[in-house]
Amino acid sequence: MSHSITKICSDFKTELKEAIGNLGSESIFILTDDNTKKLCLPTLLQLEQLKNSHIICIPSGDKNKNIESTVEIWKYLSQNGANRKSLMINVGGGMITDLGGFAASTFKRGITYINVSTTLLGAVDAATGGKTGINFQGLKNEIGVFSPAKDVLINIDFFKTLDQSNLQSGYAEMIKHALIDTHEEWNKVLQFDIQKFNLEELKPLLIRSFRIKEKIVEMDPHEKNIRKALNLGHTFGHAFESWSYKNEKSALHGYAVIWGLLCELYLSHIKLNFPKEELLKLKYLSKEYYGTFEFHCQQYEILYELMTHDKKNESKEINFTLMADIGDIRINQTATKKEIFECFDWFREN
Repeated sequence: MSHSITKICSDFKTELKEAIGNLGSESIFILTDDNTKKLCLPTLLQLEQLKNSHIICIPSGDKNKNIESTVEIWKYLSQNGANRKSLMINVGGGMITDLGGFAASTFKRGITYINVSTTLLGAVDAATGGKTGINFQGLKNEIGVFSPAKDVLINIDFFKTLDQSNLQSGYAEMIKHALIDTHEEWNKVLQFDIQKFNLEELKPLLIRSFRIKEKIVEMDPHEKNIRKALNLGHTFGHAFESWSYKNEKSALHGYAVIWGLLCELYLSHIKLNFPKEELLKLKYLSKEYYGTFEFHCQQYEILYELMTHDKKNESKEINFTLMADIGDIRINQTATKKEIFECFDWFREN
């Protein structure tokens, strides 16, 4: 399984042109949603190679990352002469790169695809690492395949189209990468001014964030071992996120990850003695920028039930990635229902 290296482009159009190579435009399919079609696609269509490419547009929002959208994409590819030599370019956030990657990887047993990630969250999280997938029966990324993009290109100018909450959502995954890396990286990420969000200052942090993820994916492409480190915060986080969809108060993925990180670092504290002062740093940052997730004790059972459906579970027990310290990762940890409910209590009281 070969890996794509994520690149922040200094000259986006030239680098995209090189990535496409000599393919005729009738064989190129561009997947967008209604936001990126308006805000980002015009930049791509300035390229001669893409002038007559096929545009597939689906409605934006994670609720459209489903089997129905996938079938629509497959149908379009089929009806417009796509073959195994065709190329798909996914232009969008994580929803588009997950869905487009999955549709491309399964059509005719797999056509080549390139991810052009237009959101910070998509760039740091979904576009890199070769995971593709769709949501199914209310569960996130329940169906999917490991299948890396040929290239992952980042045009940081596209991030200027994002509002503050979407920038913060992306930054949450960078916080997670720093936690599993080193004290030095953790402190650098904490020093970044989230309020101002200067994109030039973000660049070096972003490049290091990609490399942290790529290094782990390289060691364990199919998540049998150390790649589980990247799931830190996601067992609780996905339960919060899924519950927020059911309540129609949908939480952004990065916000759910921050709240999940808090719960899992508290669990790390009670089980592995993770340092309280580091937990409190994250709690302060979360309160300041991410607010809190409202739920009451009658909903503990529902959240627990959602956690039992998590893909990372390999038996009846819920599987966690926990930390003994910054950078000291402990995969395949379990917790009792009582301990999980204690985390819910701590989260709501703090």
